[in-house]
Amino acid sequence: MLNDFRGAEKVYIACGYTDLRKGIDGLATLVQRQFHLDPFSNTLFLFCGYRRDRIKGLYWEGDGFVLVYKRLEAGAFQWPRNGDEARQLTGQQYRWLMEGLKIEQPKAHKAVTGLSMI
Repeated sequence: MLNDFRGAEKVYIACGYTDLRKGIDGLATLVQRQFHLDPFSNTLFLFCGYRRDRIKGLYWEGDGFVLVYKRLEAGAFQWPRNGDEARQLTGQQYRWLMEGLKIEQPKAHKAVTGLSMI
């Protein structure tokens, strides 16, 4: 389900470690208080524990929250551990994360913001 999730307009990941014992209410409160984001928006919020082999996803479906839990049988997610921030992912970064890759690929083509003439 998470590998090809397309229901959300945006995807945010909670960088750093999250206590995965938290349930829907605890994660929704974390989104509101720590990240100052709206858990009731059309957004998928992803959280990762210390061992990096499990993630939880929180998503508002309009009439209630969906809580998704994924545990890898082998390997670990390449989760950013630098701080307690929420980071918005592009569609490509989300696919990389679900494929076990880092969300910043040094050899990926970078977006061009302006053209310079040489």
